[in-house]
Amino acid sequence: MRDDAYYMNVALGEAEKARMLNEVPIGAVIVINDEIIARGYNLRETEQNATAHAELLAINEACGKRGSWRLEEATLYVTLEPCPMCAGAILQSRVKRVVFGAHDPKAGCAGTFMDLLQDQRFNHQCEVTSGVLEEECGGILTAFFKELRSRKKALKRANALNGSSETRN
Repeated sequence: MRDDAYYMNVALGEAEKARMLNEVPIGAVIVINDEIIARGYNLRETEQNATAHAELLAINEACGKRGSWRLEEATLYVTLEPCPMCAGAILQSRVKRVVFGAHDPKAGCAGTFMDLLQDQRFNHQCEVTSGVLEEECGGILTAFFKELRSRKKALKRANALNGSSETRN
């Protein structure tokens, strides 16, 4: 039986696919009986779809493969703590367990910002394990946003130089 770190590394591989497309690098995998049944990575920019989060894409694939919306035996591994939308989908699809890497203080709904996944007012709760390969999961996000800021700064600088040289001509 493989451990949480193994599957989180697979999710990191999915996050890398997103990064290669200039997407926010978040990856997810869904495991049932020690078998990966679905994968997903962030595609919001590529698809121009606010719901194209790694978790939702993986849940959709898993439901399709299982022929059911119920994923009661599933463990979802995701590199970033699920947002409110993804937490809702996780609850609705009855995922048994969620394992995430990096905490999300701005939108994390598995215990950091709020805890939707274990809220007793819902008819389903998930087991949650946090911080698995947290440094690696957070690192890919930090590097991505640092590079994005650097590119934006360089573009702004280039635009300013082009604009000032045009006014001198």
